[in-house]
Formats: sequence, structure tokens, C-alpha cells
Amino acid sequence: MSALAQFSLQDKVVVITGATGVLGAALSLAVAGAGAKVVIMGRDAGRAQARAEAIRAAGGEALVILADVLDTAQLEAARDQILATWGRIDGLVNAAGGNLPGATVRPDQDLFDLSITDTRRAVDLNLFGTVIPTTVFGRVMATQGRGSIVNISSLTAQRPLTRVLGYTLAKKSIEAYTQWMAVELGQRYGGGIRMNAIAPGVFLTEQNRHLMLEADGALTDRARRFIANTPFQRFGEAEELTGTLIYLLSDASRFVTGETVLVDGGFNAYSGV
Repeated sequence: MSALAQFSLQDKVVVITGATGVLGAALSLAVAGAGAKVVIMGRDAGRAQARAEAIRAAGGEALVILADVLDTAQLEAARDQILATWGRIDGLVNAAGGNLPGATVRPDQDLFDLSITDTRRAVDLNLFGTVIPTTVFGRVMATQGRGSIVNISSLTAQRPLTRVLGYTLAKKSIEAYTQWMAVELGQRYGGGIRMNAIAPGVFLTEQNRHLMLEADGALTDRARRFIANTPFQRFGEAEELTGTLIYLLSDASRFVTGETVLVDGGFNAYSGV
């Protein structure tokens, strides 16, 4: 196999949860561009259709399925629809997640007065929004004996960031789950099924916009500090996650499992001096 061919996803069926989000759009288009048939999964019908139309306009194949990643019955119905349409599932990208305003601790808030309810919701969305789809779609990969699962972690799992408690707890847990599951999958399926994660640095998304931008669009003090401590001196762009994703889904990484790849412009490596 040539070096370039290793990165091909030609004719593979890849499910992307959270595909209606800001990062999900770039991930979906890139995976389709690498040759995969893409399942666009999310809860916003308009955005999902727009993602699918963009893929089809570029010559790719896409299937839209509206489902909640915390609802096992909906995911099982989605699985059945995918198998009826394309007959297999080769890849899963667990991109559903994000921060919740109620799961953050404001600077003027009593540290011990956080919302337990919202913190649990953030953990459910990010952690169990990864675990539950894996149990449903991973079972298909186990039957096939082959597949690649990519979770979305975060910089905050490496360097806990102030204020975002629920998000930090969830993403740290996702990295633990990635390692644990990778070992179990490797031992049980002989390397045929792999699990890895991507940890984005600071990217502007709908969930963190209230922390990063003022009402007039100016950067908040928090955003300026992020940029000052990123050697690249800027936020990441969604398309800059796609090369790593294609690598982890493809045969180019066939001996890689249990790893988290940081895509952060050097933030994690920088000491501040």
C-alpha cells in the first residue's frame, strides 16, 4: 500500500455524532473528501441537511439521521437504518458534546455554590454522549472485526482550565475511557478495532462563545490570555483538526490505539516563558 493510499477512507462508512456543530461541519466534509460515506448525526434538521448537501455537492455520499446521543433506543434505530442503507459501519467519531453555561463557575460566584444539576448534565452530554454511541455502533464493528473510533477530548483534560468544571470532569473522563477501552478492544479483537482521541486546543464554538467574546464581538480577557499562551498566537480553525482525524480513522494509524493527539498550536507545551 502506498503512503498516500494509507490515508484513504474510500468506501468506508463513518458515523459522526454532533455533526451539526461548528467543528462537526469541518470534520464531516473532510471525512467525505477522503472517500468515506458519512452519516451526519445531530438534532438540528436544518443544519444536518446543509452538511449533507455540501458533501453531495462535492461528489460525496451522506445520510442524515436525527438522534440524541443519550438515547439508546434512538441510536439503535439509527444503527439499523445505517446497516439497511450501507450494510456496515467502519468508523465512529464521537463529536457530540460541549460546555454548558450552568456548569461553569463565574469569577464572582461562591466556589462551593456551583450547580450540581448542570455539572451532571455536562458530564452526561460529553462522557455518556461518547460511551453510549460506542456501545451501539461499536457492537457492529465487533461483529465485523474491524473499525476505528475517535473521541473528542479537550485541552482541559491535559491542563485543567478555570471556570469550566463540568467540561473538565467530562473530558478527563473521556481520556480515561479512551485508554481503558483501547486496551479491552485490543485484547479482545486482536487490533482490529481501535480507539483514540483528539484534544483540540482553543477553537471558537457555540458553547464557549460566551466565555471568549464580548457582546460587541471583542475578545474577552480570558480569550486574550489563551492567545497569549498559545505559541501560534491565535485560535485554531476547525479545518486544522481534520488531518489528525483522517489519520486516526485510516489504516495509516493501524498500530495506534489508546492515544490522545493534541491539536492546540503549542498551548500544552508552553510554560509561559
